[in-house]
Amino acid sequence: MFKLLGGLKKYKVPISVIIILTFIEVIAELYLPTIMANIVDKGIVKADTAYIWQSGIQMMGLTIATIILMIIIVFYSAKVSMSYGRDLRAQIFERVTSFSLQEFNKVGTASLITRTSNDVVQMQTLTMMILRMMLTAPIMLIGSIVMAVSRNAKLSLVFCVVLPILMLVMIFIGMKVTPIFKKLQTKTDGLNRVIREGLNGIRVIRAFNKSADERQRFDEVNQGYSETAIYANKVMAFAMPVIMLIMNITSIAIVWFGGKLIGQGELEVGNLMAFIQYGMQVLFSFMMLAMMFVLIPRAAASAQRINDVLALKTEIVDPVKPQVLDNIQHIAFNKVSFQFEHAEKPAIEQVSFTADRGEQIAIIGSTGAGKSTVINMLTRFYEVTTGEVLMNGEDIRQVAQADLRKRIGLVPQKALLFSGTIASNLRYGNGEATDAQLWRALEIAQAAEFVRELDNQLEAVVEQGGDNFSGGQKQRLAIARALVKQADLYIFDDSFSALDFKTDAKLRQALAVYEQDSIMITIAQRITSVMDATKILVMDEGQLVGIGTHETLKATNKVYQEIMRSQLSEEEWA
Repeated sequence: MFKLLGGLKKYKVPISVIIILTFIEVIAELYLPTIMANIVDKGIVKADTAYIWQSGIQMMGLTIATIILMIIIVFYSAKVSMSYGRDLRAQIFERVTSFSLQEFNKVGTASLITRTSNDVVQMQTLTMMILRMMLTAPIMLIGSIVMAVSRNAKLSLVFCVVLPILMLVMIFIGMKVTPIFKKLQTKTDGLNRVIREGLNGIRVIRAFNKSADERQRFDEVNQGYSETAIYANKVMAFAMPVIMLIMNITSIAIVWFGGKLIGQGELEVGNLMAFIQYGMQVLFSFMMLAMMFVLIPRAAASAQRINDVLALKTEIVDPVKPQVLDNIQHIAFNKVSFQFEHAEKPAIEQVSFTADRGEQIAIIGSTGAGKSTVINMLTRFYEVTTGEVLMNGEDIRQVAQADLRKRIGLVPQKALLFSGTIASNLRYGNGEATDAQLWRALEIAQAAEFVRELDNQLEAVVEQGGDNFSGGQKQRLAIARALVKQADLYIFDDSFSALDFKTDAKLRQALAVYEQDSIMITIAQRITSVMDATKILVMDEGQLVGIGTHETLKATNKVYQEIMRSQLSEEEWA
């Protein structure tokens, strides 16, 4: 937690102002009971009206000054804490965007969202409380004790009994709630995960009539979260009544013993009233510290979770002196293997092939054969376990990731569009693209026709995830987005699955003409989609079991023949 709070150093000027103003405010508050005591002992007792008016105006002026100071302190405290939260969120987001897919798998999307939002809010709240209470409480505590002792040292012995009891109460609460809040944050992750899955999968849930089951699953995690939160709040709620009880007993004790001292002539009535005020300030300071003790465990749990993200070692890093990657002319896989963490066997093993500029490479195979993993090696979303991926003879691990990916136009398996407009989505990889270039990409992607039918055409609104378009439309827009980038290497990861055969054929024919000066790698499930490829790679259970043209593989490769038999009729197969 202290490591994260080190980020407040950049706000040392406003924090210094807060400290100075807080000190002045507390000193003013500490002086008010003394003025009140003087009004009673010197004004009321001696019937000095002028002194009473003079002291009353002085009290009013100090009160107004403390209110103004408090407003300024709260303003700067809020500004610093909110700015700190903004910086922390930006730091987490920047760190997360540098993660490879391996790190995302370790933490989980739901947990990352919770850490970026809920956990940061906890740190913001802690910062606000530190600047308001943590600074005020110690100054007021020490000042009140000094002022109380100056009024009557004998009566001040009451604090020798009260303060240790309050200290034990705070320590007990702190030890009790720390593990609870850690557990609560984990429960928050689980709750967010179930909500996210339920919202994203609402169509599937309704299609399978599983709404009741999902509600039950949500109720279970929600109940678990509620029980943990209620228990934590019960422990926290225990603090306030105990502190108030101690404060009231202390007030009674001060009045009781103070009354006896007044009767013995050792204490004046005004000093007793001032002493009661100082006593309340001492206990109020401890109450503020108690609130901090309640808040700190939860913030500490959040800080640990944030630190876990920030300290997570990124497996894929750029070299110290990266090599410059010129236009991609040649790609080579040299005995590449990759195995997921904790997996029993490699996802791909000893894969070797080459691709040259102008070639159309197709990868085909059954589900789970390792086709997408090959793509993830090219884009360096994962790091190869053994072997090497070469571009222009250079290991891509010696190239900066940004330099590598700016030369790749990727259409992922799941077509994802961002909220905005069609034009903003198409320009995602090339912000300088002209409208003419956008329309050309749409023509090639067979999307121009339905875009022209929209009211605003290129400026038509795209909802979050592209939910206002069909699956085929989203795929074609995603393909057009990749084409606008004008890359050296185009990768289509099963990106034609939502297209009908006629549109698929037109699109591939247009791509064949457009991409003659680049490398195109396509993952496909249909034999008809790969038949015209320059080179077909056949994957089976992570192994590359065949390389060649359609005619060659049709005659010699058993796996390819099995795929053909499963998809084509006897007449087509022959």
